[in-house]
Amino acid sequence: MNEDRLDIKTPEYVSIQFQLAGLGSRAAAFIIDQLLLTVVNILTLVVLFFVMDGISSVGFLPDSFIPIAITIIILFIVNWGYFFAFEFFSGGRTIGKKLIGIRVIQENGHSITLLSSFIRNLIRLIDSLPTAYFLGIIMIFFHPKHKRLGDLVAGTIVIHERKAKQKKKLTPIEKEIETRGLTKYDIFLDEWTLKSLGMKEWKLISTYASRYPQVPMEERNQLTRQIAEILLPKIGLEVEGKRETDLENTLLVLYLILKDEWQFEL
Repeated sequence: MNEDRLDIKTPEYVSIQFQLAGLGSRAAAFIIDQLLLTVVNILTLVVLFFVMDGISSVGFLPDSFIPIAITIIILFIVNWGYFFAFEFFSGGRTIGKKLIGIRVIQENGHSITLLSSFIRNLIRLIDSLPTAYFLGIIMIFFHPKHKRLGDLVAGTIVIHERKAKQKKKLTPIEKEIETRGLTKYDIFLDEWTLKSLGMKEWKLISTYASRYPQVPMEERNQLTRQIAEILLPKIGLEVEGKRETDLENTLLVLYLILKDEWQFEL
């Protein structure tokens, strides 16, 4: 795969980097698109055959070229309009481009416009000369930005899609905290109180958090109250009269706070 990259500066002076699609990925996408269009073309010709056969059987204009002319027009519209319509209405992606992971955009980094898509695909007729897209292949291969003639005139480039970042897999305790909607901002600790909680307290609360999802409910309640009686007075919070659920939430928030302070210190 060609690793050429292009930097585009936005009007806000933000630099955006794109990976240009080379001849290999563009050819693969084009082959997929052409296979789909070949199926459509064959079905269209089959329909034409049955139409002509029906006309001949009833003796109505047996030598008429009107169905043939209409079919030729339809095939042209389908084969040209496929690229034009998909690239504009599908964010610069035909079916082939989407499967390969590339798309067409404007040189300024914006999405392709209706006019750019029209011009780009109209000149596809020239890029296909003299046969088998020879001119287009030569242009893409030698041009520093892998442009064919249609790209030059329309001001477009073909790039690789940015891969979406996979969401980090949550641990059981992180899932529990997310389910409860807890954040480290649910408890405010001043600088002095935070500094009074050291490695000893972090190890205690991290052990509690790691065991929390695994222990049975009765043992969990007992463990929660024991840890709460040790840690909560240190941050100025009372334990007496509070339900186990409230104590659990407080300890889990405290875990989030100390995690930011101590997780890389072990």
